[in-house]
Amino acid sequence: MSVTDRTNIHREFDGERLPPGQRETSKFPVLSKGSTPEWDPESWEFSVTGAVENELTFSWEAFRDLPSETQKQDFHCVTGWSKFDCEFTGVTFPTLAERAGLRDDVVHVMFSALDGYTTNLPLEDCMRDDVLFVREYDGDSLPREHGGPLRVVTPHKYAYKGSKWVNGVEFLTEPERGYWEKRGYSNTANPWNEERYS
Repeated sequence: MSVTDRTNIHREFDGERLPPGQRETSKFPVLSKGSTPEWDPESWEFSVTGAVENELTFSWEAFRDLPSETQKQDFHCVTGWSKFDCEFTGVTFPTLAERAGLRDDVVHVMFSALDGYTTNLPLEDCMRDDVLFVREYDGDSLPREHGGPLRVVTPHKYAYKGSKWVNGVEFLTEPERGYWEKRGYSNTANPWNEERYS
């Protein structure tokens, strides 16, 4: 299995690998807004809605059949820790967007999750091959406390922009704010500029 190394994206942002104000950890701390939601692989669904040519719905089996790749990424939490060299396997954001067929007026994306969590990003921040819908971590199924069965990772942003337990993507023609963004967290979340709070 080939692994694509994405750990050098800090160069794109003219920063060091460890962003300012972060400390490196070998652990993978668990932070969530609430408890870990239940899920059933038989009834789980993932939806792609909004300003698209083709609204899509995937079962767990169908989502697992989508083309996937494995990447080595760094993971930056807004609370001040970073974990290097995480091996994530999943579907790239552009793969899903291409299947849905985006309308010309799409500007923003809202992610939704099994626990009611939402988070938002501009379309241009999503249309990157390193934005992944992850189902495996270090060669095993993604642990539930880390967002399994499926989470988003956004290595160029603080990790709250990568929804745990993700089950939907909506393409928007106007910007909206997600759960933490409405509560004072940065809408842009660039770790190399320390954009933690708005």
